[in-house]
Amino acid sequence: MKKHGIFIKVFTYTVIAILLLVSVMAVLFSGQFMLFYRTLQNREIVASYQPLIRRIQTSKNNDIASIAQRFHENNQSFEFLVVDNNRKPIYTTPNATTSDNFNGDFFYVVHNDMDFSIIAQNRTGLESLYRDLAIRVFAVFSAMLALSLFCAYIFAKQITKPIKQLVNSAGRMANLKEVPPPEERKDELGVLAHDIYFMYEKLKETISQLEDEILRVRELEETQRYFFSAVSHELKTPIAATSVLLEGMLENIGDYKDHPKYLRECVRMMDVQGKTISEILEIVSLNNGKITPVPEKLDIGDMVLGMLPDYQLLAEANDLHIITDIPAGLNCLIDPKMFQKALSNIILNAVQNTPKGGQVRIWSEPAAEQFRLCILNTGARIDDGVLPKLFDPFYRTDRARKREGGRSGLGLTIVRKTLEAMNINFALENTPEGILFWIDLPRT
Repeated sequence: MKKHGIFIKVFTYTVIAILLLVSVMAVLFSGQFMLFYRTLQNREIVASYQPLIRRIQTSKNNDIASIAQRFHENNQSFEFLVVDNNRKPIYTTPNATTSDNFNGDFFYVVHNDMDFSIIAQNRTGLESLYRDLAIRVFAVFSAMLALSLFCAYIFAKQITKPIKQLVNSAGRMANLKEVPPPEERKDELGVLAHDIYFMYEKLKETISQLEDEILRVRELEETQRYFFSAVSHELKTPIAATSVLLEGMLENIGDYKDHPKYLRECVRMMDVQGKTISEILEIVSLNNGKITPVPEKLDIGDMVLGMLPDYQLLAEANDLHIITDIPAGLNCLIDPKMFQKALSNIILNAVQNTPKGGQVRIWSEPAAEQFRLCILNTGARIDDGVLPKLFDPFYRTDRARKREGGRSGLGLTIVRKTLEAMNINFALENTPEGILFWIDLPRT
């Protein structure tokens, strides 16, 4: 009952309404038909007795009984009464019912004046008529009832089918299960189904956004925990080393008596920590959006050529060759200071991680609305699982864990934050020749 409840209700209500309508129509039509038949029969009976009326009215001797008897002999199927103005019988056919038990449903007054009245009887015909009419009405009513039940079933089926589909879909939606789009309908049920499905899609989208936001917040919290842990570790070690040097100098222990030597070492370590703290503050500013890019027209070739002398000595010390292939006049719209800082870290990282005798290649690849700037250090390779981690703060590969050459482990982190702040696509990939860092820059 619960499963087909609305179908049973709609079907029942429809059947009741149709039955009431059919019953009222049957009663009205049968009454009108009987009235019409009575009127028509009354006219025919009056017309049938007109010869008798004319003979009586034109008879000179005015022998009504004999005239009526002769009329009955000629029309023996007629049963009638002729009465005077006091309702006393003048002539009565043998099988006619007397006026003492007169039944108006089977008698017709076909003539009535001051002298006489003629009352015709037609009991047998009416009884047969009523019987036939009742049979016909019952047959018609039964046929209409069967048709009504069939129509009510079809109607209830068509009305309740989309509602049941809507209920089933709503139940699946409540459990966040997949629901197919509703069928196209132009009526109110179609509009309702479409609106509910639209709300369901918006709900799924909102839930997905919330899940993504929760995941992003969790990742951010995890990144922050890792960042604070890494910062604590990076700052704790040099501070502890500086404390040891200072305590040794204060106590004049052994070689620590050479104060100028160890003071210079302390200053060097403080400079390194000052640089690290500056880079940390820069990353925080990039995260908070405090550093806003100011795009300008920039010649990439001139910028790269102007930066190379800063790395030439380091490259020569490692027996490296820096090769560039950037056409003249290749311009892009970008913040010069932010991009130069990111590109400087990329080139420095490439020079520091290229094996001796290798090459650092810098070139451009044209495209329709942008071009790709590529930096490749040959002969180097890093596990694919490690590549994404290189952008994490203070992450170093195993062979470069020590703080050699003033490496803070924040260079690629600053690169990522800077390029993301400028909405520039980039990637770090392994290639057959080495490690490739590419950047997509917009053309002017």
